[in-house]
Amino acid sequence: MSDHDKYLIPSERAVVVTRRHWASLSKVGAESAAVFLLSLLMVLYLSDVQFFAVVGVLGLLGSLGWFGVAWWFWSTEEFVITDKRVLIVNGVITRRVAIMPLTKVTDLTYERSVLGRLLGYGVFVMESAGQHQAMSRVEYLPRPDRLYHEVSTLLFGPDSVLNARRRAEAGSDHPTTPLPPAR
Repeated sequence: MSDHDKYLIPSERAVVVTRRHWASLSKVGAESAAVFLLSLLMVLYLSDVQFFAVVGVLGLLGSLGWFGVAWWFWSTEEFVITDKRVLIVNGVITRRVAIMPLTKVTDLTYERSVLGRLLGYGVFVMESAGQHQAMSRVEYLPRPDRLYHEVSTLLFGPDSVLNARRRAEAGSDHPTTPLPPAR
């Protein structure tokens, strides 16, 4: 059983399960690398003074630990899209599950910067009817073209959550019944 499986309801099926693109680690990676290099220079060239030797070794260990913890958090986070909801599961000691029902999503776009196109990640922007959602912007998603098509099919395809809701509002559960115009 995957970690996200325990957060799904029995009638729900996971359509997309992924984690953020590795590029989301680039900022902490660059900062850790800078601290590591400065600490290495201290150890190599200033280790005659005990203070600089100690600070240099602590900097080396701290930068590795800092990046290791960031990688640990990254590796335990999952972005899950089911046929009913969007979930972000994260946290190492305390697990946090952010949920947005697909029926609340009124618009979905994704953005890809030049770097995002080169490395293969994008940003999802989900809008809901007149409400600000905590999950409105999800950054560093891998393969955003594929994800966008899968989520769009769930939201707006013939057997979508929104069309099922419209059929229920119209008083029919039959999928071939014409749908009322979108509001």
